[in-house]
Amino acid sequence: MTPPAASPSAPTPAWVCAPGVLKVPFLQAFLPEYDLRRLPGAEIEAVLGWGMKPSAAAGRRWAAKHDRPYVALEDGFLRSIGLGEAGAASVSLIVDDVGVYYDATRPSRLERLIADAPNWCDTAVEARARGLIDRIVASGLSKTNMGGPLDASVLQPRRRILLVDQTLGDASIACGLASTQSFAEMVAAARRDESDAQLIVKRHPAVAAGRKQGCIAEADLHGVTLIDADVRAADLLRAVDAVWCITSALGFEALLRGLPVRCFGAPFYSGWGLTQDAVDTGRRGASRTIEQVAAAALIAYTRYVDPVTGRRCEAEQALDRLIAFRDRAERLAGSWSAVGFAPAKRPQVRRLLNGPKTRLRYFMSPQRAARHASERDGRLIWWAGKESAATREAAECFDGPTVRMEDGFIRSRGLGSDFVGALSVALDDQGVYYDPRRPSRLETLIETTEPDADELARAAALRARVVEAGLSKYNIRGEPPAGWPTDRPVLLVVGQVENDKSILLGCEPDLRTNSALVEAARRDHPDAFLVYRNHPDVLAGNRPGRLDHAALEAVDASGDGLDIIDCLNACSRVATLTSLTGFEALMRGKAVSTYGRPFYAGWGLTDDRLAFERRSRRATVNHLVLAALIRYPLYITPDGWPCEAEDLVEALIAARDRPVPPPPRGQVRRWATGVLASLDRRPPPSY
Repeated sequence: MTPPAASPSAPTPAWVCAPGVLKVPFLQAFLPEYDLRRLPGAEIEAVLGWGMKPSAAAGRRWAAKHDRPYVALEDGFLRSIGLGEAGAASVSLIVDDVGVYYDATRPSRLERLIADAPNWCDTAVEARARGLIDRIVASGLSKTNMGGPLDASVLQPRRRILLVDQTLGDASIACGLASTQSFAEMVAAARRDESDAQLIVKRHPAVAAGRKQGCIAEADLHGVTLIDADVRAADLLRAVDAVWCITSALGFEALLRGLPVRCFGAPFYSGWGLTQDAVDTGRRGASRTIEQVAAAALIAYTRYVDPVTGRRCEAEQALDRLIAFRDRAERLAGSWSAVGFAPAKRPQVRRLLNGPKTRLRYFMSPQRAARHASERDGRLIWWAGKESAATREAAECFDGPTVRMEDGFIRSRGLGSDFVGALSVALDDQGVYYDPRRPSRLETLIETTEPDADELARAAALRARVVEAGLSKYNIRGEPPAGWPTDRPVLLVVGQVENDKSILLGCEPDLRTNSALVEAARRDHPDAFLVYRNHPDVLAGNRPGRLDHAALEAVDASGDGLDIIDCLNACSRVATLTSLTGFEALMRGKAVSTYGRPFYAGWGLTDDRLAFERRSRRATVNHLVLAALIRYPLYITPDGWPCEAEDLVEALIAARDRPVPPPPRGQVRRWATGVLASLDRRPPPSY
């Protein structure tokens, strides 16, 4: 287990000697045992700085003069999706009160942990380290995870040696008992000892990004294969037979994959019998397994914070989060040309599509948006509910990927029509879930994918948590029902906004109003106690959908103002055109009758008035939950971090007792609220 951070009753006063360190996200969560101060003073008991950087030199001198410990901070070995130089927040931090891991001129806390591994790294810890190693290798995760795929055409059909360059001025070079001359010696040794091999030089990602300069001289690149773009470390390591380096962490990643590693400096992983070493620190020499070194570096030495929760976590949780961030960044990578988005939606949509590889631009004209997407080999995206004839025409003429966006099924606390920003969206490259005239990505996920046992268990757990917590799409609380009979079946009929696209596209012309739904439900269930509940937008006066007099006569009770979840729990059946409430009822084990074609109908779970020719699969409710709540949408937390469905559920549960801001009343207030929402310039988090 990770050694817990000290938790004294009074945190240790510590001077953060480099002001930039105070900008590190989640710093207090990483360092709960310290009371962080901006200035030195008599009360200071420790000095914190960034490694051996010059910015911390004054702090190191002050600590030595006043006999106070200097504590070095550094990024961990599993950091982020993107470079720290580009602002990507780190999920890990190293806190070293002895030295720092890359300074081989003296001991470090990591070196001591590795040396002492037989005393603390027992069988259980080694097994945990092996699990981490296997997960890292299988996922292809690296330190910064921004690289693109390796161009296989550069590989030659012979033995391949990877020579790892670093950035000029990297403190780990001199501290690792090496110099820029060591890079020339490495290349020369490779030409001599591996004359028949393909020599591949890998530039550092910051060099590839144009932010820094490399250490291998141009003259030494003659006759080698240069990889000067940022490519995935995992791709490179799979393609080579051995790795040579000075002090780069890529050598550690190579050891995790079982590759031979030759070091021309003294990185933390050298000197333990795992590498061929040109430099001897004079302190190491004991043999250690890769599991022991990994346990020391990844479990015992490094601290982790989950940026979604802002709380400390274990290495495994941080690894899972980085994998999810990386996969999301890849999904959203590239240029997005957006059209049909109301100004008030745009800031929140930018947060939802935020990614280190994403470029998003809004357009008023569908033709200009399509032209921009074509010029940049990008995607054309629009808000499905605002799809116009001009947008359809532009999309049909666009020879590239098109995506429709809509709200997700766990959306927010409050209505979109009241300018409450969505916390989830569905991106659909086939159609859109409420248009049954053609397949949607959601329908395809349900119809064609085969979930494994772990995925279905995850869906079941999510479903149970949503049901237990009483969550719905908008999470607007209301009063519980009272006075409903117990000797008659209770039929809950849920109204909708009648100009909703799901009704216009998914219902037959003779049955696409709330009044017609009530009358049909009464005919089909003449003995039921019929409760009708207006859609919140209709009740708020924002959208059309009121019942006519004849339909009102068929209603036994009104559900307006009542909590929708309490209504679902109290009823025996739900009748709907296409409302998401039908899906929420299925999650709670209720019978559901559909009079339109919602996404959850046609799978053998509902009583359907209409036919579904394409939907042949007999699905389970958990299969629908997996597709609709886990695989189909994108989520963010209320403060903008990309997250999973489970994270948003917990955030909504935590916030449900806080009052929801009152909706704007009157046209002037609604207009002003929309304008203010459109002016939101808060930058999304970098990950």
